[in-house]
This record gives sequence, C-alpha cells and structure tokens, in this order.
Amino acid sequence: MTTASAIEVGSPNPALPAVLDQFCALFNQLDKGNLHKLQQVYGEDIEFQDPFGTVSGLDELTNYFADAYGNVIRCQFHFNSPVIQDSWCTIPWVMELQHKRIKRGKTVEVEGISHLRILDGRVRYHRDYFDAGQLLYENLPVVGGVIRWVKEQAG
Repeated sequence: MTTASAIEVGSPNPALPAVLDQFCALFNQLDKGNLHKLQQVYGEDIEFQDPFGTVSGLDELTNYFADAYGNVIRCQFHFNSPVIQDSWCTIPWVMELQHKRIKRGKTVEVEGISHLRILDGRVRYHRDYFDAGQLLYENLPVVGGVIRWVKEQAG
C-alpha cells in the first residue's frame, strides 16, 4: 500500500500517511512470535473491535492477537486505497489466511475494511469489519456446507 493512491477529504493530516504505511507493513509481518511490534503502531490507549471481540489497551490487544494468531500458518493482507479524513482513515483489504483449524490449513480469502483513528503518530482506534461467516463458519466441515447452501439459495 502506498499513500500516493489515498483519497483525502477535509484537512490534510501530514503524519497520517506514514503511520498508515507502518500499519499496513505491520499486518503483513505480524505473527505469534513478533507481537511486540504492535507497540510501534498502536497507542497504549488503543480501542480495538472486530466481529469476534472488543478490547481496550495495548496489553489486551497483544493478548487478543496472541490468541488469534496462535494457530495461524500464514496471514497476508492486500490493502487497497484508503480514504482519509482528518485523523480518521478507512482502508479496504483482502486477507489471505492459512490456519491450522480452518479448511485443513488451505488458504481462505476474506474481504474486509479497517476503520482507524490516528492521533499523535499512533493508531488509537481500530475497528475491523468483515463477514465472520466467510472467514470461519463457511469453512467448517458440516456447518460450512449448510451456510454455503443457504447463501446460494438466498441469491
């Protein structure tokens, strides 16, 4: 991701593109063995939320990601052009995930978007929006077949 393709509205925030580049780089390096790198991007007062949970503070976020990355084989993000307004940023992505317990370790692709607030050179708010079914439920042996069938029937 380069910020050259960013769409900025409102007052430009000159510090935000560099932090956003760090954010994107971090998530393409992150694994269970280097979670200490979170402190390079996130503030101590980070508020994080995704479809599976909500945490407050850098320590809680580190513990949350330790659990989330515990069985990850590989996780890569393809970030698209962000939309930036003042200290807020929204960036769409596609995640390629290989997880020991999902689809027998085969790659699963999930589309999502991150909504961020960046203040004083750190991410202070991070909310991820994605279809938890696309990530998890559709890839479970019995339940996945049922969910895929229902989605096909719904059109």
